[in-house]
Amino acid sequence: MHRSTEWIARAVRGTHHGEETLVVGPVVTDSREAGPGSLYIARRGETSDGHDYVAAARRAGAVAVVVEKAVPLDEADGLAQIVVDDSTRALGLLARAHLDDLRDRGPLDVIAVTGSAGKTTTKDLLLQILSADAPTVAPRLSYNNEVGMPLTVLSCDETTRHLVLEMGASGPGHISYLTSIAAPDAAIELMVGHAHLGGFGSVEGIAEAKAELIRGSRPGAPAILNADDPNVLAMAPLATGPVVLFSAGGRSDADVRAEDVDIDGSGHAAFTVIAPEGSAPIRLGLVGAHHVHNALAAIAGARALGMGLPRIVDALNAATALSPHRMDVRDLVVDGTALTLIDDSYNANIDSMRAALDALAAIGRGRPRIAVLGEMLELGPTSPDAHREVGRIAAAAGVSTLIALGDDAPHYLDGAGPSVTGICAAGVDEAVAALLDALADGCAVLVKGSYGSHSWRVADALQDRGARR
Repeated sequence: MHRSTEWIARAVRGTHHGEETLVVGPVVTDSREAGPGSLYIARRGETSDGHDYVAAARRAGAVAVVVEKAVPLDEADGLAQIVVDDSTRALGLLARAHLDDLRDRGPLDVIAVTGSAGKTTTKDLLLQILSADAPTVAPRLSYNNEVGMPLTVLSCDETTRHLVLEMGASGPGHISYLTSIAAPDAAIELMVGHAHLGGFGSVEGIAEAKAELIRGSRPGAPAILNADDPNVLAMAPLATGPVVLFSAGGRSDADVRAEDVDIDGSGHAAFTVIAPEGSAPIRLGLVGAHHVHNALAAIAGARALGMGLPRIVDALNAATALSPHRMDVRDLVVDGTALTLIDDSYNANIDSMRAALDALAAIGRGRPRIAVLGEMLELGPTSPDAHREVGRIAAAAGVSTLIALGDDAPHYLDGAGPSVTGICAAGVDEAVAALLDALADGCAVLVKGSYGSHSWRVADALQDRGARR
């Protein structure tokens, strides 16, 4: 970022204190990420107050801060301070002003992705495809909320030509707020699932919230819709621009579709993509049949921004998994036992659990299959039934040992039934110990759960203990 503090103060509707200075470093909300020339935004969180770390940000090199109360000068050491009513809202206002200015000064397009599953993978694929066309910015990890998304926008500069945004929601109105900051030039709707019912009340509530992406897009923006999901397809009338359909199910009326899908023994998908300008073979570097759906969404998105199919295909065939704990498959030797670990532990809902267990079934064919499943969070009153359903899916996938981690996780075992050896773990250490006891030579191990279940710590522990084969 390269902005004066007076410009920033006007953008966030704040009051400037101290001498005007120039911000030439990144915008951060964590004082530990501050550096020379940076702007630190002090937010009040659930467990800490960012105002307590203003001095630390200054020592790290920050030249200005956005605060809800002015910090005494002896603590701030002459730091330029911009006082606002709400720091998080100010972050959004700053991102919107920054993006508006960049759009006015050059060709920059924004493509946004939402859906109950697959957002991060689709975002990562779009980043790799669009980067083959022009300088592209996309979020780190899953920066898809009212803090992470504006920070991504603020990392753009005059050279950026494509901005890929992931927009998440845990309740109605969340995506509307995000689109008020960065209205997309193209919007991708992946799927409407059963994730986070507690925040929406029903699948219909989720669909309504996800549709906020199309409603908040710029006039004439293409709506890129999953033709295999009726709830997504029902959003078509909301589009003010072209409706572009993609289908992993081979629907003949889809603009971009997959044919001849094949999953090899390592879980990688190969297929032929069919588009209006022709067809081409694809072999994904990602593991799991469900990534065909994500790849088609990325192809359709890149086409909507003007890329030709040959360049898209070349970039997609070279694409890899970028975000940690996302279908990361690796062969390990742990305490002398050879195994294959499938680490998909960043997050979970019924749909992504089904996809991950399908991958375990494919990769673990003819081998012992073990699943460590952390609980799925934010499901509200449907949680017990949802966990039992996943347990049934695990049994159908041939899981022989299922280790359940978290308060609602024992319901997995209820659904799995007597054919599966079930173990309830009270915490991560107990889950790791149970997993080590269950390992058998040549086994395939899936670790998955919502981030807050800490299942990712089980995957990390297994990798730390083992060596790659």
